[in-house]
Amino acid sequence: MPRTRCPMPNPKRRHSNHRTRIRRSHHAIKVGATNHCAKCGAAVRTHRVCDNCGYYGFAKGADKKGDEVFHKEDF
Repeated sequence: MPRTRCPMPNPKRRHSNHRTRIRRSHHAIKVGATNHCAKCGAAVRTHRVCDNCGYYGFAKGADKKGDEVFHKEDF
């Protein structure tokens, strides 16, 4: 009778619940940081265009200096 071979290695022993949970402890979803828009004060995620007014507070180039308002369609 021919022996079948496993294509991948399998674990020799079962992992305990504690060991599995220790491994999964870093899988939690992290909360993103939020700032406030300098123009309108709405909550904005960092380095994103403001959904309320379209302001982006960081310099996109040397000539912009971070004071230009970008519309969401143009950005």
